[in-house]
Amino acid sequence: MLFLVRMDVNLPVDMPAEEAASIKATEKAYSQELQKDGRWADIWRVVGEYANYSVFDVESNDELHELLSGLPLFPYMDIDVTPLAKHPSSIK
Repeated sequence: MLFLVRMDVNLPVDMPAEEAASIKATEKAYSQELQKDGRWADIWRVVGEYANYSVFDVESNDELHELLSGLPLFPYMDIDVTPLAKHPSSIK
């Protein structure tokens, strides 16, 4: 199942820089493992925002929820999920 996910990150302004850097490093490692195993199929930065659009390829809604809620930045995110279906005009 494919999902388009928009993630907007809202770190507290008073979060110590060292804590933010640690969370971001852990997040990067977690996301790259998911990219390597194919479940995080693609990721794109939104220009000028601390946000991204990502495509996930997972077996179920529950699996997606588990992956997203496991993100170290999850407590600081607003997330919008859109399920995707094959378009009849697609040549891929």
